[in-house]
Amino acid sequence: MSGLVENNISHMPATCPRLVVFSTLFPHSGQPNAGIFIRERMFRVGRELPLVVVAPVPWFPFQGLIRCFRPHFRPAAPHYEVQDGFDVFHPRFFSVPGLFKSWDGFFMAIGSFLTLRKLKHGKGFDVIDAHFAYPDGDAATLLGAWFGKPVTITLRGTEVPLSRIASRRRRMLLALKRATKVFSVADALKQHVVGLGVDPSKIQVIGNGIDTEIFYPLPRDQARQALGLPQNVPIIISVGGLVERKGFHRVIECLPELRVKFPGLRYLIVGGASAEGDWNDRLRQQVIELKLQDAVVFLGTLPAKQLKYPLSAANVFVLATRNEGWANVFLEAMACGLPVITTHVGGNAEVVADPSVGNLVPFGDAAALKQAIEEALIKHWPVSAIVAYAKENAWDKRVSMLKNEFLNIYKT
Repeated sequence: MSGLVENNISHMPATCPRLVVFSTLFPHSGQPNAGIFIRERMFRVGRELPLVVVAPVPWFPFQGLIRCFRPHFRPAAPHYEVQDGFDVFHPRFFSVPGLFKSWDGFFMAIGSFLTLRKLKHGKGFDVIDAHFAYPDGDAATLLGAWFGKPVTITLRGTEVPLSRIASRRRRMLLALKRATKVFSVADALKQHVVGLGVDPSKIQVIGNGIDTEIFYPLPRDQARQALGLPQNVPIIISVGGLVERKGFHRVIECLPELRVKFPGLRYLIVGGASAEGDWNDRLRQQVIELKLQDAVVFLGTLPAKQLKYPLSAANVFVLATRNEGWANVFLEAMACGLPVITTHVGGNAEVVADPSVGNLVPFGDAAALKQAIEEALIKHWPVSAIVAYAKENAWDKRVSMLKNEFLNIYKT
């Protein structure tokens, strides 16, 4: 272990369980914005309990050639790095794009075995904490069986689409049944897997939290000036990976009609390529085809500490997403004073749970989406109440619940 990690855990008693956070979706130098929500959650737990991260990355012999014409394909990751004082390991596992996906969990476990063995022979570990039921949870439960350690799995949203694929559903359900404890970021996800046959008594809903020291409202005129935006026009904003699921294109489709009523309307898009893909060129082409170049502003990816500027500059946050577990970006927007318009899918109704902070529309209903945005731009929203709502979802309570669960697992 690095000296930095030792400094982080020097105040902790020797009886604390040592965690291995296990997830393929985790930030690294090649994809700095992937899985930030996992890092944010678990590094906060790491202030209370010692942990290391094992974040496997897919590999096969010819993927370097693919990057020649798809630059964002499987960005190269270091084998080891230190992030915020925590050790992060990136073992490779065999994965052919589009093939043998039902074997990803097995190959991931094989690829991570030596890393976990070294950890066991070093400081040791007591619990494997996996994020996403498949393939991560599948691999983690295999490793848990091989090393004789309990495994926890956090449901984060991909379990819904993956459950429609029979071979992956089988592996996912087997992993959830093998796990000692299952966390879910939203009750909707819990109910989904319970409907598939998972024991509800082993599932605990613990949503994500919000860091109000990073996300807070700035004066709107100041935020707009910093971004070079006009002062007296309505602005809507979306934040996320530029992929089909997030629905930026569905918002863009609404803009021509919205601009009839709001001629100066601007749409800020914050995000870039993600592990799911990259729709940047497609979205820019859509903007050109609809002649919206003066209305849509692509801001690219931004560090969390800078997001409060575009969020504070806007009037309404919109995300026409196909599926979500617990979208923390809603709370980040609310913490900056924005009402949220989003789709009634996944756990969205659990985050946008009060009409005073936003509205939900049926997924795929373009007319309802346009109308909701229009009404949101006209409505006078209780900004202080929206900010207070976000603050009620601060991290402290979530981290305390997770810590207690890990301690209980360790003691049994």
